[in-house]
Amino acid sequence: MPHVLVTFRIEEDPPARLDKALSRDVPDEASLSRSRLGKLIEDGAVTVNGEPITNPRFRTSEGDRIAITVEEAQDSHIAGQDIALDVVYEDDDLIVVNKPAGMVVHPAPGTPDGTLVNALIHHCGESLSGVGGAKRPGIVHRIDKETSGLLVAAKTDRAHHGLAQQFEKHSVERHYLAVCYGVPDQNDPRVHGVKGASFEPGNILKLQTRLGRHKTDRQKQAVSFETGRHAVTRARIVSPLGTPPVAALIECWLETGRTHQIRVHLAHAGHGLVGDPVYGGRRKLNVKAVGEAGQAAALDFPRQALHAATLGFEHPVTKEMLRFAAPLPDDMAELVRSLGGSLPESGA
Repeated sequence: MPHVLVTFRIEEDPPARLDKALSRDVPDEASLSRSRLGKLIEDGAVTVNGEPITNPRFRTSEGDRIAITVEEAQDSHIAGQDIALDVVYEDDDLIVVNKPAGMVVHPAPGTPDGTLVNALIHHCGESLSGVGGAKRPGIVHRIDKETSGLLVAAKTDRAHHGLAQQFEKHSVERHYLAVCYGVPDQNDPRVHGVKGASFEPGNILKLQTRLGRHKTDRQKQAVSFETGRHAVTRARIVSPLGTPPVAALIECWLETGRTHQIRVHLAHAGHGLVGDPVYGGRRKLNVKAVGEAGQAAALDFPRQALHAATLGFEHPVTKEMLRFAAPLPDDMAELVRSLGGSLPESGA
């Protein structure tokens, strides 16, 4: 199998462990993450001064000669497909796209093709240097099929590792725009009675619970206070909708990133998303507040009204802080207008 040989020397004052020393000193152009280097050590692909070393805890010294045999990235088993993409940003290491509603992120048994990954493999082509040894984009976070908005994918091992670390530490900025039933206001006594709900200064709703699989419907997530994973969502009102207000355009942001987190949390607080077939239900808005057209627009909205509007993170290679914003898609913008609301200028 074709391979490349990466050679370099350990610089002064190296970390105690071989895997950490390699991660620090391996040339950037090799695009090898620490996790990939660890696997290469285990596989016997690393030599120190000509001797194969398979122990990641091996202690290196300044000046040690390192040689790493790296198999060239193989074509992914996932086929590329010529599907139009709204590319917001792209460089040698990563790509940011504005995903349309209706597109699945990754192939699965029920959706083997037509996904964002299929589109990225075709779009990026030879610029995919390989993630985990395969020419495929590194997906470090996902948004639901019927949620629109911003998503970043890695094109190299080093970018994949760096982005994954940021998502694990919850240091990535992610703000969403949503249309919910009701108005999540601190003056509403019903919200104060919801377990796990509180308000912070600035009329910011904070929802803090655990989230896990629903006990009877394994396709759903559910709020819990004993089991599941810690989850925190915050939300603020951007524009009340209706006269008097019966819905709201809100901005939500995540302290954690759990499956269906915003949708489940807002439904738990009594403010399910318009159009959400799983958690939001179908509610008739007061026709006197929004008119017949507004009532029909909400009832007929075909998906959860949720859009990943802002994405900010540190570039895993250049260390530059990047921040991107995507305006509301046409369907959500028309929904807001139908309900008598005003649109934010851009993104969140």
